[in-house]
Amino acid sequence: MTLLSRICFSAAMACPGFAATVLGRVELVDSRAPAVRQHHDYSGVAVWLEPVGAVRPPAPLHVQMLQKDKMFQPHLLIVTVGSTVDFPNLDPIFHNAFSNYDGQLFDVGLYPPGSTRSIHFSRPGIVRVFCNIHSSMSAVIVVLDTPLFGVSKADGRFDIAGAPEGEYDLTFFHERATETALRSAGRRVTVSGERVSIPPVSISETGYLSIPHKNKYGQDYPPAPDDAGFYPATHK
Repeated sequence: MTLLSRICFSAAMACPGFAATVLGRVELVDSRAPAVRQHHDYSGVAVWLEPVGAVRPPAPLHVQMLQKDKMFQPHLLIVTVGSTVDFPNLDPIFHNAFSNYDGQLFDVGLYPPGSTRSIHFSRPGIVRVFCNIHSSMSAVIVVLDTPLFGVSKADGRFDIAGAPEGEYDLTFFHERATETALRSAGRRVTVSGERVSIPPVSISETGYLSIPHKNKYGQDYPPAPDDAGFYPATHK
């Protein structure tokens, strides 16, 4: 197991029952993405605090991931275990959201414009979402067993509000970072004040390979549809 670096912070006066805000900034390095290299856009990094020791299960959420303009919106969604995510189809064409990765397997099937499908997420993990019709569509759902999470903005800054006093493992996820790079970015944090400032964190994208994903049948995608009317399912 990789040892997490330990960071402790204290406010001048801490009151019993307070809830702290954890602040920090993350930078993506060694990236090939144009948005990062040219515009220094460090958005889209998920960050969360996992309490050390036994904790009460977080309250489930009910949120949406839209399918609009042939994109999943938002591209990154964070929910707690037990949450339900709706996948409304706001395009004038058919979609078929699915995931065949380890986070949680699901397939909502082919469904028409103006309708929606829902998935219940029962365990923590990283869920990579695709459309069986449009190979360019992808998204990530991060399912957590903690309600203490945030997402980095374009400048890399993030904040996590509502953290009670205690010890936490600060954990990161970015879809273009390897597990090794993400483990290296993690650290132990002791919250004992109303504001906790984390030193800047760098996450390397070295080792990331962009590999075209398969459709839900494990096959290459057929030629792109003309987006007019019903799309027949592709079977083996």
